[in-house]
Amino acid sequence: MGHPLAYPVLVTIGALASCLAWAPFADPDQAAMLGTVAVIILGYSAFRSGMALGYLPNGLPEREIAVRRVRQQHRLVSRSWLEFDLGGRTRWVPVYFDPALVGLTQDNAELSSRAVYVGDLRVYPAGRVRDTEPPGRLVDNPVRADPQAATTAAQAVRLGRRLVLDAQPAVAAPVAGLLWVYVAGGGTAAFAGATAVAATTAVWLSAIRGSDPS
Repeated sequence: MGHPLAYPVLVTIGALASCLAWAPFADPDQAAMLGTVAVIILGYSAFRSGMALGYLPNGLPEREIAVRRVRQQHRLVSRSWLEFDLGGRTRWVPVYFDPALVGLTQDNAELSSRAVYVGDLRVYPAGRVRDTEPPGRLVDNPVRADPQAATTAAQAVRLGRRLVLDAQPAVAAPVAGLLWVYVAGGGTAAFAGATAVAATTAVWLSAIRGSDPS
């Protein structure tokens, strides 16, 4: 779990495994829906991974510039962003969580469409650059190094904590299960399977978008 992309990849595998586990019990219509969900998970994960690794454009300028880390909290969404000023305007790029981000003060970064380095730390974009402030509450990192940063980072990176935090949107999974049964038919088993797939998909969506557990 040391690599910033390890957690979203692991959750992606779990979501695909959930679809595969229920496939033997599905009728043809339900199997087709499971296949559709699996294709969406694979496609979107490939897109996000390609952007993070620099194979797809992310809108970053090719230059060295001072950046700050901010933490966004919007409803059930929590993400890390790098904030920087360019051309008299503030811009933000979401990044996958790395424990080192917790103690990051303002530092120079080498930005490019291929890779992003903040000092010696490589960070991975979790989306495109935006020139409008992300919605919700933005919390800046301290200007000086936080003496509690190492402890906070060690707690945040735990797999169980990350899964619990990312599972919050899964409270709506039973609604998706009922909708699935209404559209595709089936009884209790179909409802249970649809609810499980919806829950794991909700966790996956939070992880692949770059959730921040700190």
